[in-house]
Amino acid sequence: NRFNGYVGAANAHSLLAFALAHTVIGFGSSVTLGPLMADISQWFVRRRGLAVTLCSSGNYFAGALWPPIVQQAIAHYGWRATHLSIGLFCGTAMLVLGLVALRRRAPVAAAAASGQRLLSPESLGLSPRALQTLLAVASICCCVAMSMPQVHIVAYCGDLGYGVARGADMLSLMMAFGVLGRILSGLIADRVGGLRTLMLGSALQAVALLMYLLYDGLISLYVVSALFGLFQGGIIPSYALIVREYFAPKEAGTRVGIVLMASLFGMALGGWMSGYIFDVSGSYRAAFLNRLGWNFVNGAIVLWLLYRRRSPLAFA
Repeated sequence: NRFNGYVGAANAHSLLAFALAHTVIGFGSSVTLGPLMADISQWFVRRRGLAVTLCSSGNYFAGALWPPIVQQAIAHYGWRATHLSIGLFCGTAMLVLGLVALRRRAPVAAAAASGQRLLSPESLGLSPRALQTLLAVASICCCVAMSMPQVHIVAYCGDLGYGVARGADMLSLMMAFGVLGRILSGLIADRVGGLRTLMLGSALQAVALLMYLLYDGLISLYVVSALFGLFQGGIIPSYALIVREYFAPKEAGTRVGIVLMASLFGMALGGWMSGYIFDVSGSYRAAFLNRLGWNFVNGAIVLWLLYRRRSPLAFA
């Protein structure tokens, strides 16, 4: 799909055809991360958190690496040649890596066989459907909050008078620190579990969003953007780890996919909402305040789940 999308974009002769080609690219991107995270979680037991976060760091690493490369390629060879080259590269790389990953391998021992206690939604006093729904809602809320800096940092810098180039630099910096944040969150999750790691990420993301409200100097925005990437990097992988902790391994693909679908919906909703609030208010300050509210809802859900885990009433 990515190959077809980029090749289609390279040969598009209208805005509609170009947009449709990028829809195909988006579909190809969306159907790879979830299965990869679910699959890699089946390979590991003791270091599952680190394995999942390393796997999920690829898109952040690409977000930090590709923009300057693409910018230079477009400047020297044009956007059509650049799209075609990306399509050929992605198609070839995905095919080779897919064949390597599909090699037969010995199944990883189940958590029960390794002596690790298997949690369940019932241990929280919830049905599987209820826990899945809460995780999806929490994912939407955290990603609505997360989307503000990721989607609007370039426009925000332009609005402040720093220029869009500075915003692009901050976005790359944010993605680079997001890789570090994901790896660190994996190490933390291996020690304290997915729920506690998600709560930590949600709290730290709120701190970073608040800092965007308090500091808008150029150097300050670079620092805050780096901290935001570091703090929120491990949030999305934490959901995959929670799914693996509380649901059967054979359900991992479907349930991780549902949570990731909710997260993408939250990113889309949050990106649009921030733009709409800016158009109405003429300032990004109200948009940042709105993000803090959504982040609070996410934190409240996760905190309630942690309370249910500790409370004897959850087993009644």
